[in-house]
Amino acid sequence: MFRIGEFSKLTQVTIRMLRYYDEMGLLKPAKIDPWTGYRMYSVEQIPILNKIVYLRDSGFNVAEIAVSLNNGNDSFIVEQLDKKHEEIEQAIQFEKEKLRKIELAKRELQSTKNEMHYNVSIKSIPENQVLSLRRIIPTYYAEGELWTELSSFAMQNQIAISSDTFSIYHDTEYKEQNVDVELCAPVKKMGQSIGGFTYRVTDPIPTMACTMVYGEFSNIAGAYLTFAKWLQKNSHYQMIGESRQLVHRGPWNEIDPEKYLVEIQIPLENVK
Repeated sequence: MFRIGEFSKLTQVTIRMLRYYDEMGLLKPAKIDPWTGYRMYSVEQIPILNKIVYLRDSGFNVAEIAVSLNNGNDSFIVEQLDKKHEEIEQAIQFEKEKLRKIELAKRELQSTKNEMHYNVSIKSIPENQVLSLRRIIPTYYAEGELWTELSSFAMQNQIAISSDTFSIYHDTEYKEQNVDVELCAPVKKMGQSIGGFTYRVTDPIPTMACTMVYGEFSNIAGAYLTFAKWLQKNSHYQMIGESRQLVHRGPWNEIDPEKYLVEIQIPLENVK
């Protein structure tokens, strides 16, 4: 048996933390000397303490550590670590998104004198027979992973798809999370739908307002501002239906973000 100071040296855990774990019920001393009141620990408690330490260092709170220890099953702890890993990954993505918004805000403030100009044109869009993949994705920036999935499916099944691919956004409002996106890749002939990969014919759009966005995807916000100003001047048009984006040049076929090329399409109705 070891006194708390000795146990602290052997385990490289401070006395303060050992006392805290005792108070929280995570690691009680194996024995308390009735005469001196010294906390006494056994060598058999070292593996338990090690679990407490690596669970703490992995971001587990006291309650989560207690659940993991009380289960008494290492495979359960591994499952809990996997879940914590996923939580941290999501938190990292969230923080990255905040950093991206900070950079975007700085760029917007610094570029007011060099405001980009976008031209809005009206055209009709015919129906298209497409291979589509529709999913709820965490944010708009997760769309690239869907394109990779769709491309892999087409390659594995030897499906010839056009490069004139486009995305349809089915939400009636802008959403920061859980975005309903459908990827559409035009095909020459229809096939058998498999799982989430669906063959269908998209609706024709007689009146579609379009603009081209050059450069980084963050420039898209400025293009929507142009749309807003254009719609205010052309009040006989009203937005309807689902907007689309055609990425002519993006991360999958262009290394330099400054050379990205995206076409934004918004369906309109003439209410005059």
